Amino acid sequence: MRRRWPLMACFCVLSGGSFAQPFPVAVDLELVIAVDVSYSMDSEEQRVQREGYVNAFGSPEVVRAVLGGPRGKTAVTFVEWGGSAVQVVPWTLIDGPQSAAQFAEELRRQPIRRISFTSISNALAFARELIRTSRFSASRHVIDVSGDGPNNAGAPVPVARDAAIADGITVDGLPIMLTTEPGPAAIHDLDAYYEACVIGGDGAFLVKVTDVSQFAEAIRNKLVIEISGFKLSELHERQLAAAFVQHPQPYNCLVGEESQERAIGK
Repeated sequence: MRRRWPLMACFCVLSGGSFAQPFPVAVDLELVIAVDVSYSMDSEEQRVQREGYVNAFGSPEVVRAVLGGPRGKTAVTFVEWGGSAVQVVPWTLIDGPQSAAQFAEELRRQPIRRISFTSISNALAFARELIRTSRFSASRHVIDVSGDGPNNAGAPVPVARDAAIADGITVDGLPIMLTTEPGPAAIHDLDAYYEACVIGGDGAFLVKVTDVSQFAEAIRNKLVIEISGFKLSELHERQLAAAFVQHPQPYNCLVGEESQERAIGK
């Protein structure tokens, strides 16, 4: 009898049961949603932004995008960042309306935090490590990073972006350019900054938000494209015309760090 125990234990692991899976779970996409919660975002903006993601995962459009993939499965995790980053909702397997609703509810219940400074580079490095150590396996990996200002702490953004791209990760952007009075760390062409310094990789794109009322639609549409794996076809280019920004070359990707130095020197 004692010789059978190892065989029985091995069978339980391989067949799933209550034991940890010995192999990665295959999905169509591993998606890290990295959301800016620095002090430049006021409480109302943060609330509307959070509601946008909660409602998006409860929407039929996002669920259809998930189910439309070859495996019909997407792994998602939610990160909030400022000078540092925090994983707010752990990696979650989305494979239908119920799991999408559970992810949305888990996100809804989390407190909204505030984190000093703005380090897009730290957020990208944190997200990259989450992808590297996840229990999932996917042919596509995306970091969806939102923010309302340039990097002003940590390594320069292009360094972190290029490291992510080298790992086969696509970095998409959601620059937040609201019509409220800009703070001292804000720049007027944040969309151009994101295009030149933040996004990159296969099929990378950005969608800018210029009014609080645009959050819900921008977030939902962006998630649908990322999960579906669409390239920005001519149709999508018309729908998301704001995704393409013309900027002079070269762009100063240290504009945020230089602004921070000037502020400290005063």
